[in-house]
Amino acid sequence: MPSFDSNGVSIHYEVFGDEEKPPIVLVHGFAASLDGNWVRPGWIDTLKPVRQVVALDCRGHGESEKPYDAAAYGDNLPDDVIRLMDHLGIQKADLFGYSMGGRISTRLMTAHPERFHSVVLGGIGNVLAARKGGRPHLAEAMLANDKSEVEDPIAKGFRIFAEATGADLKALAASTQGSWTPLTADDLSKVDLPVLIVVGEQDTLIGSADELQASIPGAELLTIPDREHLTVVPDQRFKDAVVRFLKERSPA
Repeated sequence: MPSFDSNGVSIHYEVFGDEEKPPIVLVHGFAASLDGNWVRPGWIDTLKPVRQVVALDCRGHGESEKPYDAAAYGDNLPDDVIRLMDHLGIQKADLFGYSMGGRISTRLMTAHPERFHSVVLGGIGNVLAARKGGRPHLAEAMLANDKSEVEDPIAKGFRIFAEATGADLKALAASTQGSWTPLTADDLSKVDLPVLIVVGEQDTLIGSADELQASIPGAELLTIPDREHLTVVPDQRFKDAVVRFLKERSPA
């Protein structure tokens, strides 16, 4: 399996499709993987007709290395994407992040706008309202002896999902405690990229997608009825919207 050294951590990635097509980089959600978030739900097959697809396992996830030190995470997560692009010689790409990957993508589009043609943010709401100082309930949930000990319902849901995906719970706990450079309203107000936000109407995990849309000039928002945080991922309406968005903005 292809991998590269990203500042001392081995990162697994895959490249799919025609190298003559413009690239898109995919960044998966928390406790997921490139296989679980993109391959099995059919996203790779959906995107290959319009893009060469590059996907990575974020550190702590999938087949990538899984440090147990919180200092290995935080800003290293978006930095891994830039390092992967550099490793593959990709100067500029489209970007698609889901959930945690959406948060990573907001950092990328504000810190490195020159590296991206357009951005798709899935399963994410108002990132400015996100809790500061990490997510202690989520870390505690990952480290609990048993999921039955977890009282916070959202954290318990993530623990159940993490167990179902066979994730490394200790690494996931560390990943929630990493230090991120704060994102500001001014950062988002300066975004000058085409941005599509897609969320499930019944997604109660993410906060307000309307507020996120309002904070990014020109951002487009699609809310998919009768879908929540997990069930929206394979939804054909989501796929059709992303393909349309990419076709309308194909790089020259």
